[in-house]
Amino acid sequence: MKKNILVIYYTQSGQLEDIVKNIARPFEDKSQEYDVTYYNIKLKKDFPFPWSGDVFFNTFPESYLQIPCEILTPPEEVLNKKFDLVIFGYQVWYLTPSIPTISFLKSGFAENILKDTPVVTVSGTRNMWMFSQEKLKVYLKQMQAKLVGNIALVDRHDNYTSVLTILRWMTTGKKEKSGMLPAAGVSDEEISGAGKYGRIIEKHFSANTMETLQPDLVKNGAVEIRAFLVRVEKVGNKIFKVWSNLIIRKKEKRPLLIKFFKVYLMAAIWIVSPIVLVLHLLTTPIFWFKRKKQREYLQGINIK
Repeated sequence: MKKNILVIYYTQSGQLEDIVKNIARPFEDKSQEYDVTYYNIKLKKDFPFPWSGDVFFNTFPESYLQIPCEILTPPEEVLNKKFDLVIFGYQVWYLTPSIPTISFLKSGFAENILKDTPVVTVSGTRNMWMFSQEKLKVYLKQMQAKLVGNIALVDRHDNYTSVLTILRWMTTGKKEKSGMLPAAGVSDEEISGAGKYGRIIEKHFSANTMETLQPDLVKNGAVEIRAFLVRVEKVGNKIFKVWSNLIIRKKEKRPLLIKFFKVYLMAAIWIVSPIVLVLHLLTTPIFWFKRKKQREYLQGINIK
């Protein structure tokens, strides 16, 4: 009997769709053994792409506070089939699983689909995904899903270059290299090469050794942890919590507060972040063992 594989994702630019389809290809290549179903999460009112700056920043409080919007009902082939494995592709918005991802997880459909099912999470991001993954782990645990693997593909350029390229991409739709700026997002080489992770997943799935999948994925480069960015994310989460709650509470002042937040965010990236980097480098010898332990945890799939 064929095994049923479900691939869940939401994408605007198409990048994440390319990634998850390449990961799923080894299963499709064995069509006599696997039946692969794709589920692209659809919102009743979708977000624009390219984004206007105002719309992008205005999604911040709902993104960070994980406030869902309404999704369209998944297809019958998704709702009425029991899946043996789920490959779950998601984006990160404001250090949190994106609104479409959260909307699916809170829709009532997700639990029926994911309960008691092995799940491999896949993200394609600029570079900060670590604590977003921690939030996703909580949802999966609540739904009694079995997280068995995680793949995090990122933009390999430095933090400041990737800020410029991602803003250009989101607001103009232009991903390709232009002028002095490189192409935005996950590189074409990594996207096209993502099939290697699919082969690793299929190998462990067919051999019933999913408990050793994540170490194998990590060994093959599926998860890179940059200690400096972990520190930036920790600080960012604390500050985003304050800003998001303030904007939600002060409804009458929302437009003004969003403008202030935009200024703050740019200042934090270009002024505060370099200071955090210097402090991180200076304290590396002191916290080396702590950071090593933290890196090993974030590369894994366990939940604290």
